[in-house]
Amino acid sequence: MRPFFVMSLLFGLTFGQTASLCAPSEYIIHVEKRECAYCLAINTTICAGFCMTRDSNGKKLLLKSSLSQNVCTYKEMLYQTALIPGCPHHTIPYYSYPVAVSCKCGKCNTDYSDCVHEKIRTNYCTKPQKLCNM
Repeated sequence: MRPFFVMSLLFGLTFGQTASLCAPSEYIIHVEKRECAYCLAINTTICAGFCMTRDSNGKKLLLKSSLSQNVCTYKEMLYQTALIPGCPHHTIPYYSYPVAVSCKCGKCNTDYSDCVHEKIRTNYCTKPQKLCNM
């Protein structure tokens, strides 16, 4: 019984290190412009989930490149554009947003991702809401 337990434990640890729960997830973005009468609620997908990371307790012994933490980020994405209702003629009423097609665990690319989670920022409307289904 002992060899089976040890093998099960090793298999679990190995599989746990390679498995991640990073995948496209449904998300609602709330978009409003000061000049427009409505807030637009857009249904889209973002990359969200868990990625295995390294413990950086031994950072004095490791190279700097090995200390980077993996995040759930875009592997493939496309952009869609929505029309914000109730905008005056002198305002550009369009809003473009990313849609996650597939995701991966990797380094955060600041060219197209927000790599810092801000608890202060909220995602809500201050104006009457319209729903955008793409």
